[in-house]
Amino acid sequence: MLRILSAALLAVLIATPAAARVDAEFAAESEILAVMRAAEAGWNAGDLEAYMQSYWKSEVLRFAGADRVTYGWEATLAKYRASYPDTEAMGQLTFADLDITLIAADAALVFGSWRLEREGDEPGAAPRGLFTLLLRKLPEGWRIVHDHTSSGQGPVEYPSRRPGTPAATSSSPLPDERVE
Repeated sequence: MLRILSAALLAVLIATPAAARVDAEFAAESEILAVMRAAEAGWNAGDLEAYMQSYWKSEVLRFAGADRVTYGWEATLAKYRASYPDTEAMGQLTFADLDITLIAADAALVFGSWRLEREGDEPGAAPRGLFTLLLRKLPEGWRIVHDHTSSGQGPVEYPSRRPGTPAATSSSPLPDERVE
């Protein structure tokens, strides 16, 4: 009987850290999804400063897009203001195909696609593209510290799925649940 109890206790002690790690990873992914949703909502409200709250408010922030690199939160906000001077130019932003990879307890990569829907755009010509973000967990929460965004006019093409991952089962652009 003592052996059975000892074995059961050992199993619980071994399983507890693994379960805690899975819970921490799920919590981090949920927090990162909330940051992405808040950014999307800020953009769609026509509020670039609210959108920029997803970024690290630092001069070290790096944004790479098109043919240039911008450093700093203020410079990135200025770039957005110049490119999107009003809500008509901003349109409605949708993030999709989000793939979050935790690389440390305080660091994550987020890969995804973006799309703008605007009234003046011809059908099938809505601006769209891909992005890779490095987020860090800072005292103020998860923030984007490096953003590399591409843009184009054609459809975003993906293989049927990333090698080594299950096929997605959700049609939601930002899934509320992890696909296992």
